[in-house]
Amino acid sequence: MTTHPTIPPSMKAVCFTEPGGPDVLHVESIAVPTPGRGEVLIRVMAAGVNRPDLIQRQGLYPPPPGANPRLGLEVAGEVVACGAPLEDSTMPAIGSRVCALTNGGGYAEYCLAPVGQCLPWPVGFDAVQAAALPETYFTVWSNLFMPALPPKGARVLIHGGTSGIGTTAIQLVRAFGGEAFATAGSAEKCALCETLGAHAINYREEDFLARIRAMTQDEGVNTILDMIGGAYFNRNLKSLAPDGRLVIIALQGGAKAEQADLARIMTRRLIVTGSNLRPRDAAAKARIARGLQTHVWPLLDKGTIRPLIHTTFALDEAGSAQSAMEAGTHSGKIILRVAAD
Repeated sequence: MTTHPTIPPSMKAVCFTEPGGPDVLHVESIAVPTPGRGEVLIRVMAAGVNRPDLIQRQGLYPPPPGANPRLGLEVAGEVVACGAPLEDSTMPAIGSRVCALTNGGGYAEYCLAPVGQCLPWPVGFDAVQAAALPETYFTVWSNLFMPALPPKGARVLIHGGTSGIGTTAIQLVRAFGGEAFATAGSAEKCALCETLGAHAINYREEDFLARIRAMTQDEGVNTILDMIGGAYFNRNLKSLAPDGRLVIIALQGGAKAEQADLARIMTRRLIVTGSNLRPRDAAAKARIARGLQTHVWPLLDKGTIRPLIHTTFALDEAGSAQSAMEAGTHSGKIILRVAAD
């Protein structure tokens, strides 16, 4: 194993012993983990806060078998130790600055990550910006751009347009020649979606189905990226063009859809699918990372697209950071600052 000479034996990490509200989160001193084969140890400078973290804290989203049970699915920092390399893989140099999709444990001063889930910081990025990338970019890329890039001019409806997922999806759809439509819950949030390049729909004041039909001359959209679930299911189906695809990535509006219109799925050849990133194996996540490095990282290097940062909190303010996300007033990413760049 290759290591940095200054790794301490213990570190600060955000923990909780019982499910509950944000107040159950607290900082403890625990042992610094040791990387296994194909893993790197990252000195964390910043960590992203994501909705799955909140659901796990509430006791509603247990980690998959073998995953780190602590919170935190994305980090940015410095590689300080590497385990033995996997066959046909190269481990990064000690001191390399990477951002990583983790298997848990990112709310800490040190975190393990599989090497295939690590990517370099884009040119000119700091730790906060780099930490805002992995969870949202892996999610959007795998659901909208794999296994093949959509054709130019494809129309994509993105629910939750000002979330971390939403702001990423709008920019990527536009960057690859698509037409983006987004729902948001206020005039200010709609204005932000429009600034990013989407046609915005205020779902509190308008029926998104009626607006989609009007804006597309009744043709509908080709793909919908949905994090609402049951409450939107039938309206989503009616918003799709023939051969359209509905991708469900979260269930904020419920897991069940009443009186689903199955005939519409058949007659218009619709595809309804779902996706859950965390349980996917390391090989699948590594394939996503390679696609991002090939197609998306050059856009980040050039500044064509950028993560949108709402605010940052210190590591010991993780409860406040999650409260801010639960309030639903944020636009873009919420990040924990862990150490100086």
